[in-house]
This record gives sequence, structure tokens and C-alpha cells, in this order.
Amino acid sequence: MKVLKFGGTSVGSPERMNQVASIITADDEPKVIVLSAVSGTTNSLVELGRLLKTGDKKAAKELVSELRQKYDAFVDGLVIEEDRKAEANAILDEHFTLLNSAINLSFNEGLSKELLAQGELLSTKLFIELLKEKKIDAEWLNALDFMRLDEDDEPNVEFIGNNFPAKDKLNVKGKLLVTQGFICKNSKGEVDNLKRGGSDYSASLIGAGLNAEEVQIWTDIDGMHNNDPRVVKNTYSISELSFNEAAELAYFGAKILHPASILPAQKYNCPVRLLNTMRPDAKGTIISGKEQDTGIKAVAAKDNITAIKIKSTRMLLAYGFLRKIFEVFEKYKTPVDMITTSEVAVSLTIDDSSNLEKIKQELEPFGKIEIDSNQSIICLVGDFVSDRPGIVKQVFDSLTEIPVRMISYGGSRHNISVLIDTSYKASALQSLNKGVFQLEEA
Repeated sequence: MKVLKFGGTSVGSPERMNQVASIITADDEPKVIVLSAVSGTTNSLVELGRLLKTGDKKAAKELVSELRQKYDAFVDGLVIEEDRKAEANAILDEHFTLLNSAINLSFNEGLSKELLAQGELLSTKLFIELLKEKKIDAEWLNALDFMRLDEDDEPNVEFIGNNFPAKDKLNVKGKLLVTQGFICKNSKGEVDNLKRGGSDYSASLIGAGLNAEEVQIWTDIDGMHNNDPRVVKNTYSISELSFNEAAELAYFGAKILHPASILPAQKYNCPVRLLNTMRPDAKGTIISGKEQDTGIKAVAAKDNITAIKIKSTRMLLAYGFLRKIFEVFEKYKTPVDMITTSEVAVSLTIDDSSNLEKIKQELEPFGKIEIDSNQSIICLVGDFVSDRPGIVKQVFDSLTEIPVRMISYGGSRHNISVLIDTSYKASALQSLNKGVFQLEEA
């Protein structure tokens, strides 16, 4: 049994949904199909929540009306048979009645999460209607029945596996079980979610809970690339990555995969394959526990980074100094990405600047504070053994024209990171593509 996840762009139009139907019926293996909301829907529902929070009911009504018109057109292009159109329109009536009713309710975070859940519920129900019209045997499952968070708001893999409602059908030839990504319930039984990008996470959690043979993440690109194809023209897809390598790339900017989705797959040793909905025959990328010493495999960039330097000739070497600094970041729940130290200063980076001013004020007693915004972390990922010569030279020979602000190497055998001003990001990625991968710009 395999778990196949399709994102918002993969189900973003009737044509794309038909393509998904073709992919999942290409063989007779039993499958769990995890769908995101139709592209654009989640953004609309987030905006609806914002309008309700600010009390702008008129704009909220207009937004819901516009969204209904989009779905009416979607249904017209999705199914042809009158019975199926009637069923699909009944589904729209049900969910848009809920959305319109919410406009007159008192806003709270629980209501916001209830609204967000409608996107995935709509896409999966409409997809089932398409499969019915095609005479494809499929069953709709409500993720709210088995996707559960524990008291720490962490997904409960054991609960997912034990409460999956159709385990007896997982080995039935040709059986398709369709469910939602992203949505779940919390430990109190309230509707919740796995945050943005969480459909990847859902698929990985379901695969782990059900001991699946493989989790497939279907997007609109041929797997993980050696460099960012949005910035660098001449890139190629990587055939194999280890869990550790994929986790580093996902965390440091590779948008194809949600960072959290690697964790359950790695823990339960469930391989993840990245595939292209537009080119289903492309090999894609397989992510597994297999590690190979092949040097640098890929480069990723993480933007919106802020660098903070604490310079102190008096306190830096004092006992407990670093602990006190990190306690400030812990207080404001702000993770640190990179850190370097010298005799008189410590520099570190954060990607969440929402509490930057408060953090700065609390750090000022420790020394002089310097802050640089609009920075990017360039992360080079591979399986680097400690005695492998030439890797660092290869990187810095490629970056001779790029001012480097910070360097991190040695903390992980899978990661070399450098911090640069974002204005140099494109040049850095292109230079690394040429210097490390010997690929000229097309």
C-alpha cells in the first residue's frame, strides 16, 4: 500500500483533477490519496478569517460569493452527468452555507480553523464525484476522524494508525481511499490543522502510522533539484537523497517539501518519493535511510534572515554568557538558524523577526548589538565525510565575488551554510551551479 499526496496546483483545475485520476488508476495497487485544497482556496479562507476578525462583514460576504462563483465554474468543468452535477452542487451548498453562516457568528480562533478545513473537505468530496463519474471504486474518509494532535500539539502517529477507519481495505486490489491533508483535531477534539504546507506532513504521518511501502508527494516539478530552478536556469533533479539531506534542504528553502514531513518518514523508515503531476513518467527523487558519500548534492536558499551580532570584550568568555543569550531567544520563542563565535563576539541568525525589537532590548546589557536584515542563508547539502578533501575549497572558490557574512561548517556532516546579503543570492546560486556542479547558465 502506498500513500499519494497531491497539492493545490495538482488539483487546481478540472483538467488537473482528471490527471490525478489517471495517475492513481495507472495500476491496481491499493492507495491512500491525500489531497490539498484547490489552489487559491486556503488563501481565500485565511482572508475570510481576517475579515471576520476585523468585523468587515460586507467584504466577507463578497469574498464568499466570489469563491462560490469559482467553485460553480469548477464543478461545470469537472463532471458532465446530471446526477453527478447535482451531487457536486449539493456539496457546494453544504459548505458554502457553513461559510455564509460564519459571517454572523462571533469570531474566535476555533471558528477560523473550522473555516480553513472547508478547503480540503471540498476538494476531496468533489474529487470523489469525478471518480464516481469515471466508475472508479473509491471511498471518502474524513481526516478529522483519525488525524489527531496530542496535548503538546504534536501529531499522534500511533492514534492515526490505530484509528484509521479502513485498515481492512488497505490490501484490497485497486482500492482507493481518499482523504484530506492539513486538517486534524487537537487533543480537546476541536478542529485544528498542521499549519501551512501541512498536506505533505499529513501524507508522511499517515504513511508512518499505516507502515506504508512508500509515500509519494506529487507536485509540479520533477523531484528535488540540485539548485533553485526559479533562480538558476540550468538545473537537474536528484535521483536519491537521504532523510538527513532532504531535511536540511527542506528547512533551508527547498519549497517542494514541507520540512516537518521528513520527521515521521525518517522515524518509521518510510521512503518518500517526489514526483511531477505534469510528467508522471519522470523518475523524480526517492528519499530514504540510504546514505552515500557523494559530496555536494544540492543547494538551497532561505530568505528573510536577520543577523544579530553581540559584541562584548567583557562578558563573552564568562561562564554562562551564551546560555543567557539563548534564554532571550527562548523567551520569545524565536529559533536560531546559524551561530558563529569569536573571542569578542557571537553572531547568529533568525528567520522570525516579529519580536526583534524586544530581543534587541534584552540583549543590549550583554554588549554592543549590530543587526543586519535582508540576509539569505545559502545551504549546500550532501553527505560529507570529515576526511573528504576539497569540498570547502570548491564552495569558496565559487563564491570569490560574493561578500560572505557568516560561515557554518562542522555542525552537521550534511550541511555547509553561508550567510550573504539577499541582493547577492541569485549571483551566488548561479556561481555555485557553475563552480560546484559545472553547469553553465543556459
